[in-house]
Amino acid sequence: MDDWLLLSSESAGPLHLEVSREDQDSEDRGKLKSKLVSAWNSVKYGLFHGKCNTSSITISGERERFRCSFVTLLWLTYRRGFPQLPGGSLTTDSGWGCVLRTGQMLLAQGLLLHLMPPGWTWSVSHHVVRDDMDLLGLNSKEGSNKRGRRLSLDLRLFRPMAATHRRVVSWFADNPTAPFGIHKLVELGKSSGKRAGDWYGPSIAAHILRKAVAASTDLPNLVVYVAQDCTIYLEDVKRLCERPPPQSWKSVIILVPVRLGGQELNPSYITCVKKLLTLQCCIGIIGGKPKHSLFFIGFQDDHLLYLDPHYCQPTVDVTKENFPLESFHCKHPRKMSFSRMDPSCTIGFYAKGLKDFESLCTAALSTSAETYPMFIFSDGKSQEEEKGGYTPPNNITYIQRKNERKRVDTSNSMDEFVLL
Repeated sequence: MDDWLLLSSESAGPLHLEVSREDQDSEDRGKLKSKLVSAWNSVKYGLFHGKCNTSSITISGERERFRCSFVTLLWLTYRRGFPQLPGGSLTTDSGWGCVLRTGQMLLAQGLLLHLMPPGWTWSVSHHVVRDDMDLLGLNSKEGSNKRGRRLSLDLRLFRPMAATHRRVVSWFADNPTAPFGIHKLVELGKSSGKRAGDWYGPSIAAHILRKAVAASTDLPNLVVYVAQDCTIYLEDVKRLCERPPPQSWKSVIILVPVRLGGQELNPSYITCVKKLLTLQCCIGIIGGKPKHSLFFIGFQDDHLLYLDPHYCQPTVDVTKENFPLESFHCKHPRKMSFSRMDPSCTIGFYAKGLKDFESLCTAALSTSAETYPMFIFSDGKSQEEEKGGYTPPNNITYIQRKNERKRVDTSNSMDEFVLL
């Protein structure tokens, strides 16, 4: 099963089941197939929008669908050789920028859902457009006119989406002008007391992403809301998203910083995390291990599937025409035991419109723990909003028990969270 799930280029093809004896009866084959289907059904990937039903689709087709969906995710890693970061001489984020990179991946997933049509995958679009000259050249070959016309139609369909995808990638480029690049995120982190070379916690990263989207002129119909004290205030979301007719609601990315236990993940929350990752509205979780952030995209049994930013690649010059895209897409998913997950993390959701947001609220509530939910919804406004804005506190955690809130110094912690 490991070789099956950690998909290599060789394993991307159809699954062939070999029978050791020619006279093995159909009952044994049925049992083997049933076990394989059961194992595949244990893979949950809420990010990939469109949970597959293996009772009506072949196992090899299911694997291919998973592979295409996984490869479509933007993979943003450490880079080296980019222009110096503000306030220093650093030309790489290797060793300290993993949380910012996972934050970029979380935002990128929301942007792809926001800008691309449902079901779009990078692998098909990329290969059709990349080989367009060769494909259109088939028209000169005997008997290929019909195929050439079909490929020409494919180009007209896929080229605009490929251009949009390339534009999204350029927004995360490692240069000072990119709206969501490492330079911009470091600049926005200064207001939270962070600078290049510091370690950024998941909560700080959430607020940096909010500021970056608010400052961008490329996404007028999208806003980012960051939950406060593990609470999503519906009145605040409504204020952010409402707009004049005819389009009366903006799309929203909701980021929820949480701490799911003390030094280790509280076991009672593992089931909740699994439920979250299967939701259509969930765009992933940033967290991982202490000072070792990962981007969680799904799970299999007791293991989380993730993208790892801890791989230093050369900087790509996105100003060049048709700059290479391969380093922004990962071919091989990895997995990690839930027991190794750091309890400090940020959960992301995306809602296209008002109905999607209402569905998000309903779906997220169904994932709550019986005793202490990971986060809650409130009909009112946050206290910080009523005071005219929110600034994340430094080394302060609010612990809520029976409607009493106490202020506790957490100067030895790496970030600020509500302990449930």
